[in-house]
Amino acid sequence: MTNPISIAIVGLGKIARDQHVPSLAASKEFTLVATASPHNTLEQVPSYTDISALLDARPDVDAVALCTTPQVRFAIARQALEHGCHVLLEKPPGATLGEVRELVDLAASNGVTLLASWHSRHANGVEPAREWLSTRRITRVSVSWKEDVRKWHPGQTWIWKAGGLGVFDPGINALSILTRILPGNLLLQSASLSFPSNCECPIAATLDLADTRGAPIHMDLDFRHTGAESWDIDVETDNGQLRLAQGASVLQINGQAVIVPQATEYSRLYAHFAALIRARRSDTDVAPLMLVADAFLAGRRIEVEAFHE
Repeated sequence: MTNPISIAIVGLGKIARDQHVPSLAASKEFTLVATASPHNTLEQVPSYTDISALLDARPDVDAVALCTTPQVRFAIARQALEHGCHVLLEKPPGATLGEVRELVDLAASNGVTLLASWHSRHANGVEPAREWLSTRRITRVSVSWKEDVRKWHPGQTWIWKAGGLGVFDPGINALSILTRILPGNLLLQSASLSFPSNCECPIAATLDLADTRGAPIHMDLDFRHTGAESWDIDVETDNGQLRLAQGASVLQINGQAVIVPQATEYSRLYAHFAALIRARRSDTDVAPLMLVADAFLAGRRIEVEAFHE
């Protein structure tokens, strides 16, 4: 039996506490040995103020999971990789594509694993959906990804600053699923991005894309939504219809629920990370981030009323 991989979490915000900590506690592959955060600590786990202090005190750490805001992630990841640590990057893997490319090269030169972790790809319905769609021709795709930012990102001012992505922070989850389940590449056709007058990132967006065969894909993203969340993907094919609902945790085919393997996204994510480390491989797909970058580059900007939490 192989020994557990010692891992530290850098950044102890909401996603780390809600998902990473419990997933690591339940994992047989990893042992959480430390955390690093300038303001927060975790009970019964050694805590340090930053990555430098952590690595100085714990040179035995094998891997780090970076759960910081994307704007500061690059420098921390670079330091961890240069130290010889395997690195898991929370989504998005960087504030820019150039940053991620540099980290890919750095991981390769240091012989360590780098994982650009798209957690939504590990939802229950994703792989069964991918398999079902692999033998069919896509004719149309519709995505509705709407939630209340005040509920899901309370007090997270970083999300409105450049590099924070705004509504694309959850919207990139939908793109990560699409780029996994649909064959071929996706190309942006047009986009409209709604920016509050006091924010640097959009609060809503519509995207029109196409797959390599020209099938239309329409996405509607909105942070202003109230009531029940809408995290749904509908796919029409030449032989039936498929729906991924509730963030791809539920799969329906031709209106009928399909029984799919049950596990949490982050338990599967960490199992994948462990397998990559054992195999000395990396997984650094940037297709979802590239589509977001294309939307910012080519999308039409619309100014809307100021956002106040």
